[in-house]
Amino acid sequence: MRAPAIQVRGLKKSYAHKVVLDDVSFEVERGQIFALLGENGAGKTTTVRILSTLIQADRGTASIDGCDVTLESDRVRQIISLTGQYAAVDELLTGKENLHLMGGLLHLDRQTVRRRATELLTLFDLTDAAGKIVKTYSGGMRRKLDIAISLLGSPKVIFLDEPTTGLDPRSRASMWEMIRQLAREGVTIFLTTQYLEEADQLADKIAVLAEGRIVAEGTAEQLKAVIGEERLELHFHNSADGRRAATLLHLPMEGDGLQLSLPAGGTTDSLRSALNMLHEHDIVPATVNYRKPTLDDVFMALTGNTEKEVRHYA
Repeated sequence: MRAPAIQVRGLKKSYAHKVVLDDVSFEVERGQIFALLGENGAGKTTTVRILSTLIQADRGTASIDGCDVTLESDRVRQIISLTGQYAAVDELLTGKENLHLMGGLLHLDRQTVRRRATELLTLFDLTDAAGKIVKTYSGGMRRKLDIAISLLGSPKVIFLDEPTTGLDPRSRASMWEMIRQLAREGVTIFLTTQYLEEADQLADKIAVLAEGRIVAEGTAEQLKAVIGEERLELHFHNSADGRRAATLLHLPMEGDGLQLSLPAGGTTDSLRSALNMLHEHDIVPATVNYRKPTLDDVFMALTGNTEKEVRHYA
């Protein structure tokens, strides 16, 4: 049985008296898109730096493709690629020259570099811009080139640390499709992001990191189920109707009294009963919206309570 693409067991890391990672464990299967979510300072980048051999953990083990990141760091560096939050490209060179420069640094032969450069420029839709100076590129184009450079050596695992930071919506959507394509081709993607929609759209598996600990792990749908069922949001024309509705339905008031959130209960009967009750008392909501839980809800709920044991849903 082949080892997972990434395997982490009991990682701990502290700086002075500050604990950054506290007994972190998880696995990422081959060809999977794995998203690590967390607030600033939660330990996401520290985790990536340990897995990419840039720093060492104080305790615990981690392996990439079966290779220990500490004991076999040279081998690990040959099979991974790391793309940071900001594009690391030479703005005074052309896109093609950037690729050829990195190919030389990777000690690839010229024929391989030419072939891979052509493939990657096509994959990232940069063929027309290949001969242009990078300082003329848009932010999205630079990000594409940065990831293209990181793929020159055909890595088995690629770490993308906040890959769409600063990109406009169109460029972000384009980047998402390229990440999906890489996964379809068998590349394992380790993604850190603060864009919860990004994790929802891309990730096969998500782990939520809070104050150095994994507090939940599973698919997007499994994590959404953590905070409960779908809800019906009622909006009223005035706060008087909102207060009366809250009393009739035994619900707490929210904000200015113009909105109530009613658990859907999974059946239409409970919703019909609630709306009929309001109708009988001449209370007609201005709008009624059906709302499913989002990863934003999950994130706020989980990162606000780090005392609970880690919850696994995969």
